[in-house]
Amino acid sequence: MKKKLHIIWIVYILNITIGFSQETFNVMFYNLLNFPLEDAVPNRLNDLETILSDYKPDIFMVCELNNEEGANTILQLIQDRVNPNFEMAVFQPNTSDDEIGNQNDLQNLVFYDASKFILENQTIVTTIFRDFNHYELKLNSVNQDTNPVVLHTIVCHLKASSGTENQALRLQMAQDLTAYLNTLPSAIHMILAGDFNVYTNSEGAFQEFINSQNNIPFNDPENRIGSWHNNSNYVDVFTQSTRTQTGMGGTTGGFDDRFDFIMTSNNLMTDDNLNYVNGSYKVYGNNGNSNCFNQAINDIECSGSDFSFSIRDALHNFSDHLPVTIQIQTDQALLNVNEFVYSSGIEIVGSNIINDNLIVRIDNNIINIEELSIYNTIGQKVKTIKLFNSNLINIPCERLSNGIYYLSASKSISNPIKFVKVN
Repeated sequence: MKKKLHIIWIVYILNITIGFSQETFNVMFYNLLNFPLEDAVPNRLNDLETILSDYKPDIFMVCELNNEEGANTILQLIQDRVNPNFEMAVFQPNTSDDEIGNQNDLQNLVFYDASKFILENQTIVTTIFRDFNHYELKLNSVNQDTNPVVLHTIVCHLKASSGTENQALRLQMAQDLTAYLNTLPSAIHMILAGDFNVYTNSEGAFQEFINSQNNIPFNDPENRIGSWHNNSNYVDVFTQSTRTQTGMGGTTGGFDDRFDFIMTSNNLMTDDNLNYVNGSYKVYGNNGNSNCFNQAINDIECSGSDFSFSIRDALHNFSDHLPVTIQIQTDQALLNVNEFVYSSGIEIVGSNIINDNLIVRIDNNIINIEELSIYNTIGQKVKTIKLFNSNLINIPCERLSNGIYYLSASKSISNPIKFVKVN
């Protein structure tokens, strides 16, 4: 009877663990305002540290990055102060704009948590003015060989300024992206992030992005499409300008435009393997306060419950734009599993991601444990290990299929230990 209850309990625990397993990722896009060459505001890195330490992105996409030195500086900051697992894509100077002005000092880039994502590929999409940069980030999942899940990220910075000529250039850039996306499978998971510099949804470039006839049309996950410029009804999605004070670099004039976006492909809105978290779209630093219209983001008129003065002040000092953030989630189990220490005195030695052998240490004070059992994710016992006098147990696991398993001790009421078998 005790053995039967023990197995039922194991199955119950595993079903809870698997049934409610979701990995969620924080995604941020940010116009860095000519980093690092813009030096009108001192100690900008301190402000960026405040922002990233608070939000803790898993994917950090940027534009207006001047050079590789600036990219390496940001990576070092993130690794030292925010997340040591971060890496970045290869820095690639802008290849477009040769016919208009050849001012190739505003680049795009992606930084990412390498324990969660693997950079599979990066591609430059050239246009009349500035590159689109396409990065393929594969989930570092347990089943990545048999069921690879890839997030395609497109980072961009469209031509700035108002007027029909600039609108035409933005449209041509968007059309160049559409032509490139026509070469890709339509059902991929994709986000389009960037400074679009559009003043209204009726602009040709924006209409091109959302055209339902395209191979990969994009969605505004916040569903706040309209005529944004100088329209206080859209203050909750405004991203520019954070400033009214001159002499800081960038644009002044106060909060009055929605230039920055993260948009999603259709598949990213519906697929359980990887999907947008409903309601997660947020302009980071924007409290949605209607009194903030035409104000500086660190003004008291922009206060609210979501973002403190210290966060808004750091945003005000670092850039004339606010970041845009979303969350995405997956039902896939990642390899960076960390639940492997038994509080009862049983622990895995080394990593809980194994190839052939699982090594377990049993505390000398633990008594009456006769055997260890390994269960798969549906509660089936797949291996039993008899214990003798040694407190260091080497468990051969080469015959186990790849996947997640749980180690349980006999006559124990502690939670099972999770480990992952890989090739």
